[in-house]
Amino acid sequence: MQENAYHIQSFSRKRAIEQLTQVQQWDIAIIGGGATGLGIAVDAATRGFKTLLVEQADFAKGTSSRSTKLVHGGVRYLAQGDIKLVYGALRERGILFKNAPHLAHAQSFVIPCYTWFAKLKFLVGLKIYDWMAGKYRIGQSTLLSKDKVLQQIPEVKSSRLKGGIEYYDGQFDDARLAINLAQTAAQYGASLVNYMKVTQLDKDTEGKINGFSMVDRENGINHTIRAKVVVNATGVFVDDILTLAHPNHKAMVRPSQGVHIVIDRSFLSGKSALMIPETSDGRVLFGVPWHHHLVLGTTDTPLNEHRLEPRALAKEIDFILDTASEYLCKKPTRSDALSVFAGLRPLAAPKDGKESTKEISRDHKLLVDETNLITITGGKWTTYRKMAEDTVNQAIKIAKFPFVPCKTEHTLIHGAVNVSTGDHWQVYGTDADQIKALVATNTALGKKLHPKHEPIAAQVVWAVRHEMARTVEDVLARRIRILFLDAQAAIEMAPTVAEIMRAELDQDESWVQEQLIEFTTLAKGYLIHPLPIPN
Repeated sequence: MQENAYHIQSFSRKRAIEQLTQVQQWDIAIIGGGATGLGIAVDAATRGFKTLLVEQADFAKGTSSRSTKLVHGGVRYLAQGDIKLVYGALRERGILFKNAPHLAHAQSFVIPCYTWFAKLKFLVGLKIYDWMAGKYRIGQSTLLSKDKVLQQIPEVKSSRLKGGIEYYDGQFDDARLAINLAQTAAQYGASLVNYMKVTQLDKDTEGKINGFSMVDRENGINHTIRAKVVVNATGVFVDDILTLAHPNHKAMVRPSQGVHIVIDRSFLSGKSALMIPETSDGRVLFGVPWHHHLVLGTTDTPLNEHRLEPRALAKEIDFILDTASEYLCKKPTRSDALSVFAGLRPLAAPKDGKESTKEISRDHKLLVDETNLITITGGKWTTYRKMAEDTVNQAIKIAKFPFVPCKTEHTLIHGAVNVSTGDHWQVYGTDADQIKALVATNTALGKKLHPKHEPIAAQVVWAVRHEMARTVEDVLARRIRILFLDAQAAIEMAPTVAEIMRAELDQDESWVQEQLIEFTTLAKGYLIHPLPIPN
């Protein structure tokens, strides 16, 4: 109870901004509030360093809220021979299950096989996958008969089906984990601010970066801070920050777009997820149960530009639907898509420019330039903790801090509780009872935001008060996830959410109207066929 009380006081945007003027020099200042940056903030704060994190938009606004919702070692990477990456990721998967059981859990996957050779090939590979997990193994891969496959995923095509393989990996809620990481960092003394954009890197007389200037995107106020070490953890935007340090910087990241389509759970009603191991372009495709819906994805499309709100290409949508249709009895179509979302992976740019994105390593890269700017890029959600550990170890060397060992392997993430409710309260963990308690003080907060979905008004109040939600999008996209599950329902919820937020944030009616215009415009991009907006 004491921990929650401290969190409620500490995770405040107002308080964090006040500390920008009160703290003369930070030990470690992090630019970027996605999985990597938030992981670094937790690691640095738990080691006792004076830690600041700033994010130009909302926490996990970019890639970190747009994953396939899997915590995994990477079966595909094993096939490519990237043993080191797979081994490390499987270990990290086990650590995350232990530290955030309310958000990450084991998930059964079934690979339907239509040849006897495929059954043998995939069983051998997955047995190696199990073995590599060691003490962190969460299940045993087994052969399935045709009848058993149809029992576990009854909607899969049965013609010529020879059976299949069942294996186990992890599933989680990415944006919720990001928020809980931010709360955890705050509990250990870090200051975190969203909607704060870095505009300039500052250097001392020796040309070493010793801080940065930034602008508060909510009110236009400028701030400048000093830090012993600055970390660039901005994902696909790392080159933008590096260019502030080196105007002639050559790009080190090549964005790769991954698209997902969310459809009704009836397309795959069993408890197991579907894994399609060999698609037409040589990649894999998943059908993953998530919040009572089904997520289909992903793609891997190289792009030459990056932006905060990427959009799915028509060919990516068709690829996902066509591939799923080859395996499912009921073929999903564009009209079945409840939401489509795209994210950009920060892959290392190939030196010769010829490598395809599926051949570029997913392992992370840690670089230090002559200005002492630390840049961390690559990697994936599953390995965020190890990426953070490596980064803070490097920061200790650069700043010549006394060495303090990493503590995050045994640090519980905010909300951690080993109880499965199976409903929309599960992701709140220990905070769930406090949100429900709000309804006791105001019964109106118990009203559902939409008749088709479970979230209630109290969750919006909680998101504003204790999860640093600042916009309607923050709530509907990343706090309660409705935009990613059902974009049309999110549009219909927006007016109610905006009114609740207006009162909580002490805003006026013009703020409400601006929010509704901005959110509706954004949410239409999640609809393949935009529907009329109700009056």
